[in-house]
Amino acid sequence: MDYFRHYTRESFRTTSAGRKIAFSLIGDNPLWTAPEPDEHGPTRFLSSLGFGKPYIAAFEEQALKNGSTVEDELLASGLVDADAYYGAFARLLRLPFRPEIDPGRVADINRLDAQLAEPRLLRLTPLNGKPVLLIVPELARMELLKGILDQRPYLLEELAVTTPQAMRSAIWKAGEARRCRDTRHQLFNAAPQHSARITLHGEQGFVSGIFVTLLVLSLLFYTQAALAYIHVTLTMLYLSTLLFRLFALVHTPKGNDAKTVIPLQQDGELPVYTILMPLYREEAVVEQLIHALERLDWPKSRLDIKLVCEADDVATIEAIQRINPGPHIEIVRVPPSMPRTKPKALTYALSGARGTFVAVYDAEDRPHPLQLREAYAAFRDQPDEVACVQAPLIISNASSSWLSACFALEYSGLFRCMLPVLAACKLPLPLGGTSNHFRTAVLRRVGGWDPYNVTEDADMGLRLHRLGYRCGVIRRQTLEDAPTSLSVWLNQRARWYKGWLQSWLVMTRSPFTTARRMGWIAYIVFQLLIGGMLLSSLAHPLLFVSFAFMAIAIRENGADMLLSWQGILFFIDTLNIFGSYAIFVLMGRNRMIAHEKQQVGRRWLAIPLYWLMLSLAAWRAVVELKTKPFVWNKTPHMPVIRNKA
Repeated sequence: MDYFRHYTRESFRTTSAGRKIAFSLIGDNPLWTAPEPDEHGPTRFLSSLGFGKPYIAAFEEQALKNGSTVEDELLASGLVDADAYYGAFARLLRLPFRPEIDPGRVADINRLDAQLAEPRLLRLTPLNGKPVLLIVPELARMELLKGILDQRPYLLEELAVTTPQAMRSAIWKAGEARRCRDTRHQLFNAAPQHSARITLHGEQGFVSGIFVTLLVLSLLFYTQAALAYIHVTLTMLYLSTLLFRLFALVHTPKGNDAKTVIPLQQDGELPVYTILMPLYREEAVVEQLIHALERLDWPKSRLDIKLVCEADDVATIEAIQRINPGPHIEIVRVPPSMPRTKPKALTYALSGARGTFVAVYDAEDRPHPLQLREAYAAFRDQPDEVACVQAPLIISNASSSWLSACFALEYSGLFRCMLPVLAACKLPLPLGGTSNHFRTAVLRRVGGWDPYNVTEDADMGLRLHRLGYRCGVIRRQTLEDAPTSLSVWLNQRARWYKGWLQSWLVMTRSPFTTARRMGWIAYIVFQLLIGGMLLSSLAHPLLFVSFAFMAIAIRENGADMLLSWQGILFFIDTLNIFGSYAIFVLMGRNRMIAHEKQQVGRRWLAIPLYWLMLSLAAWRAVVELKTKPFVWNKTPHMPVIRNKA
């Protein structure tokens, strides 16, 4: 009989009522006739490690408050090393201690990854015919485990103690090939209609081919009429996008419903919160990001922070190891494979997420210390259909250059104007690439992130809405730095446009089916939001060309031409160009505080140049979608330079 098959965290959790032990199946429990355990045993054990009664009482109080265990609080405090703690536990149980596990002796069996979330039992393949079962014992079970071993001494030859970190490390390594394969293919195999792995599906390619052929033939044989039709179509679509942005500007909500204070009146209210932070060649900002994570107002015993690194990114991994962060921070090594993208790394790490909720941050992010609490309050007070909340991203280096100032205006308009309006109207949100907070169960249910979409954020927001979920927004911000180099900005923005093109193509494979499922209003808003953004960026230079030709024609033919249909188009083109600039600036400045406005200063006058750069990035994205659709243009980051007072 396998006496340990019911050895789970819930089975052995200490309760505030008296530390009673609950078993799933009492009939299979070998200890049901065992003597009553010594409740003072755990206290004596902690005392043997050098902890006095005040410390132990404080750990018990924190455990009750946070819904954790004394063990969790003790290890999270950093006052004792995991190897020292579990080594002492092993000596108490008279079992060997294994601080390291050979991954080659771990079989990649079904549901192995469940042990990543709750490492408790791990059976190693026999060596020299000798079976070994590794356990991570709990303090609450100490006396009962001693009873098992006293009654069945032969188990002393079969059991060994290890640490949660060692067990996780071995499981990550043992299952990496299967996990990496699943990460790349699971969404495409389960729901190919949601995956960007195929850029153009057959029907899309057929329709696109017919459209391009007809367009070329029209331009060859009916040049003037074709140009006029194209001009009218693009102008009206551009105007529709402009009016939609104006609607968002006028209807921006003044606040949100998320609680700003979370009363903790009940014991054990806070769930475990997982933070995923994908890193690649980020050794320069490792110290800053660890500092930012340590400032989060959430008990360390209820944090599950995963720094997700490429396995061959030695510099970043070594930079993290030099800092030696606490046990709540884990390095997840993603095996090198194509596509090498952020969403692939996130989905890989999601396998080991322990939290009820998952937050995603980028390497350079500095989230508000209370952001997790506000996100939790939003989830707690809203229905389960709210699967994600987005925190606003604020650019902290707007004063560095005209480029960063325009970037700051753009982010302010998106995160503090457009997204709150969409959330208030229960419309689809194209999420930002960071500071997204998800319900973990929903995230897994929808297949995780698409490893082939290079703007996994927008794709996830749209897919959630398509599958019947909603996204909301919260107030507490995350600070970021915008690129100040034009080449870096262009690489980043081209990737964004490429991903938005991918998302648009995914959502238009079966437009009528998708529209019926999402709702026609939501689908039209998606077209105005994503399609309109792509169109306005691609068509912006064409508006200037049209504007120039019309200005010349009016000068040559007189002002009477303004009353013709060409004159009306000229007026709308002028409105589109200068209206775009005006709404861009107003959406951005509308929700900025005085300090931000001061940082931007008059750099908003560079908006026309910024829009031309947006157009260049959009056209580059069109080319890259054909030549290298899944290539991730890496954005380098540098630590923030703080002014010394």
